[in-house]
Amino acid sequence: MERNKRNNPRANEPLFAVEKIVDTNRVAKVVKGGRNFSFNATVVVGDKQGKVGVGIGKANEIVDAIRKAKERAGNSLFNVPIVKGTIPHEIIGRFGASKIMLRPASPGTGIIAGGPARAILEAVGIESILTKSQGSNTPTNVVKATVNGLKQLRTIAMVAKLRGKTIAELTGKEETPVKPQEEAK
Repeated sequence: MERNKRNNPRANEPLFAVEKIVDTNRVAKVVKGGRNFSFNATVVVGDKQGKVGVGIGKANEIVDAIRKAKERAGNSLFNVPIVKGTIPHEIIGRFGASKIMLRPASPGTGIIAGGPARAILEAVGIESILTKSQGSNTPTNVVKATVNGLKQLRTIAMVAKLRGKTIAELTGKEETPVKPQEEAK
């Protein structure tokens, strides 16, 4: 078994439900002997259960850049709170000159988002959301702005725990116990 892991480099790679290449870019550095080309790639991975990660890789070959980006994305996973298939509240994510507004949507709306933001929202497992991207539309910056917005999300339970209060104290409403299906009939 141990020998098989050493010979197979993919044996210890984590498996994700979604692995999406958001952007690839060829860059050139002009030197005395001509141009040196290299590549960078932005990759999103997620499990469609509320975990998502984004990675950026740079290398002289595109395949190596994608591999590095995928590894970094797997190492940068974070949890996103999902309530009834959407996000708990409206938020604006910012990175550089990019801004993205994320708004909860009613069930059945779907993911209303552009390419880079859509990749992240699909990977995290959100089913209904409205977004609006403003400012710079550079894919890498839009991805980072979306991640910034998703990391700021909090549920009522999370806020109550942080403040050391109950949900009823925060909302001003009585907590109604959920009745089992048998008692409801």
